[in-house]
Amino acid sequence: MSLFEQILAARGLTADVAADFLSPDYVKKHDPFLLPDMAKAVERLVQARHKQEHITIYGDYDIDGLTATTVLIDAFRSFGFKHVDAFIPNRFVEGYGLTVDAVEQIVAGGAQLIVTVDCGSLSHKEIERSNALGVDIIVTDHHNVSDVQPLAIAVVNPKRKDHSYPFIDLAGVGVAFKLVQALQTRLEGLPAGHEKWLLDLVALGTVCDVVTLVDENRTNVYFGLQVLAKTRRPGLKALMAVAKVDPNTLNSRSLGFGLGPRMNAAGRLETARHALDMLLAGDNEIAFEKAQQLDVLNQTRRSDQAVILKAAILQAEQYDKDPVLVVSGADWNHGIVGIVAARLLEKYKKPTYVLQEIGEQSKGSARSYGGFSAVEAIRASDDIITKGGGHTLAAGVTLPTENIAAFRVRVNEFYRSKNLLNQAALLLPKADVVIEDFAEVTESLILQLSDLEPFGSGNPEPILKIENVIVTDQRRMGADNQHVKLEVKDKLGKRMQVLAFGAPSHFFAEPGETVTLLFQPTLNEWQGRRSVEGRLLDIGGA
Repeated sequence: MSLFEQILAARGLTADVAADFLSPDYVKKHDPFLLPDMAKAVERLVQARHKQEHITIYGDYDIDGLTATTVLIDAFRSFGFKHVDAFIPNRFVEGYGLTVDAVEQIVAGGAQLIVTVDCGSLSHKEIERSNALGVDIIVTDHHNVSDVQPLAIAVVNPKRKDHSYPFIDLAGVGVAFKLVQALQTRLEGLPAGHEKWLLDLVALGTVCDVVTLVDENRTNVYFGLQVLAKTRRPGLKALMAVAKVDPNTLNSRSLGFGLGPRMNAAGRLETARHALDMLLAGDNEIAFEKAQQLDVLNQTRRSDQAVILKAAILQAEQYDKDPVLVVSGADWNHGIVGIVAARLLEKYKKPTYVLQEIGEQSKGSARSYGGFSAVEAIRASDDIITKGGGHTLAAGVTLPTENIAAFRVRVNEFYRSKNLLNQAALLLPKADVVIEDFAEVTESLILQLSDLEPFGSGNPEPILKIENVIVTDQRRMGADNQHVKLEVKDKLGKRMQVLAFGAPSHFFAEPGETVTLLFQPTLNEWQGRRSVEGRLLDIGGA
């Protein structure tokens, strides 16, 4: 069995299922009408199309919400809807999700129907207010739901307990795309197959929302990357240009680390409307101007993030005995604290809440892993917070500033009540295969591994483990010597270089040491020469 076949087997991709996984079949998509309330949503939209009602798409301010909003605007135009606009809440004004103030503003602007994307499943009072004002709401969402659905015309969400949909982990943009597929059965203007041109947006939102890249998500991203490579959208072409993303070598990393951060920077620092305007731009010059604006905002975001992270680390050291970190600062932009929380989790191997103190109220984000649910811990603190919600691994919370200390105590008590064991071990990389030597780690293997793309949650890049290799050279790099490149030699004498950026201290093994490595094989191209290297993920003694 070849090394590639061993990797497939380790992932459960036996011969009977590997072909479908490696070459997804778009035709095998699931019936959109299996989603709860889909028929009701379609019926209401067909009525709206007949009457040419004024429709407002209400999207979230992250990439999932922005791409979902654009998918519906684009598709509705094709279906012949003449009066469609979008409302993207401002993180610093409306905050996350539907709000009563926003609903009243939209209704006052003449909307006759509101369609949410990537939000709305828990917006009971906001939807009741809209109903009272005589405006229907259709919810399309993928977040957690309550036992009782809000009184919307339809709540299309695969996470509803009464669903019969075969795959529940769609992104918000994935649910919006299913609505488009359903509308194709009732409305003209977007012939079957033409909806594939929306997959560039679906891929972008799906990858950046970090849902599992299996089943329908994998299919959508697999074909979406192909569509993005030849996208018709001036905004995405411009964004790839400023991000230096080559359309000919697109992969999921291009979206998650190149395009995504620039789009998210708009909502983190100013307004996500900048990113939506870029996606909707029909003129190349305007598109490039918007993409450049996002690039500048992203540079500012990175600078601000570094300042907050440095202060957050100093504060985290004061709570080194706590299994859950809760840190806060008055000048920490709450549009950035979620990324800082992720960095602290990575550094300390602990669930983390990072808050901005905004006078009497504080607002922040959480990141978690393993058996600790960030959102359940928030719900266990209902009596001392203002509001909160989200997912198991990422959540948001607003609370009185004077209650931060009590909140810190509460979430740590919640953690201890779970009796969780060996959680930090869950963050360690896990090898697909243990190899004896580097003989099969070749350019040919890397080409085969590319067939497993798109990589992401549920389908990570393959990791190899090799024991008893000898370090023959160490090279420190970077302004602060924070990166390391090691040359190692296997038992056959074959050498390979492995590289780690921002490496922890124990990665700096000295020549002569015998070590165990976990790495991902990569192809390095430099001045016309190609060589196989490794992305170093972990190192230990032999």
